[in-house]
Amino acid sequence: MTTATQTRPIASIDPVLTADPHRISKITLVVHDLDRVADFYRKVIGLEDTGRAGNTVGLGVNGKTLLELRHEPSARLRSPREAGLFHVAFLLPERADLGAWVNFVARQSIPVQGAADHLVSEALYLADPEGNGIEIYVDRPSSQWSWDGDTIRMSSDPIDMQDLMRSGAGRAWSGFPDGGIVGHVHLQVGDLVRAEGFYGDLLGFDLTNRYPGAHFFGTGGYHHQLAANIWNSRGALPRTDLSTGLSHVEIETARDVLEATRGRLADRMDVDEPSRLTVRDPWNTAITLTAG
Repeated sequence: MTTATQTRPIASIDPVLTADPHRISKITLVVHDLDRVADFYRKVIGLEDTGRAGNTVGLGVNGKTLLELRHEPSARLRSPREAGLFHVAFLLPERADLGAWVNFVARQSIPVQGAADHLVSEALYLADPEGNGIEIYVDRPSSQWSWDGDTIRMSSDPIDMQDLMRSGAGRAWSGFPDGGIVGHVHLQVGDLVRAEGFYGDLLGFDLTNRYPGAHFFGTGGYHHQLAANIWNSRGALPRTDLSTGLSHVEIETARDVLEATRGRLADRMDVDEPSRLTVRDPWNTAITLTAG
């Protein structure tokens, strides 16, 4: 199990994450219609502009970029059967924030694809205009999570939507709140054994749960920062050309964890710099680790 030698407080997020040696800091999506997709994340998710350079727009909160959108009009449209993104999950600091967002999308008649009580969290699901999956969620306090040894108990139960909406009744949704982060990224992969070998053995994540057709990976006692499933993509091959969807995942980590990972990756790295490294997973998604 990976351990950290330093902590990084996250305002209003459960203290379990302050000891977490891996934290998703940013993801990059390739899109066809940059203006339309960026406007969706501003208006529906509440992210604000954090910068623009060339064909790339940064979106996030309080000046911190959580999502990059890269305009590539010639990119091939990704098939939903391919490896890539299942969803990016935005973690809100408080349940009242999620309740306020639910009330907002209900008033605006914004379509939501699903909702679930995962025991460790409550979550709603939707997609952006180009089909990239999104989860908006809030964690239950880690003191309420149930572990069986190294396996965390999770489920997909019906959510108490009325109670959730009541929790946000006194709070207006005015944009993605300070303290909100990318809590996890859920991937479509071609093979779970290969995913475990890469994300577990090489990158150092613990396998926290095996679910039919999916594995969940976490560090620092968190339920998962990464997940991988084969529900739509069993047997998927590496992507060999530019396509829409997920291009890059950036993970902030402790310095000692970065160095230990560097030693395991040997000559597999695309980028090998003192404070960062980049490697590609078996399906050609770029993963960058940076020293926090």
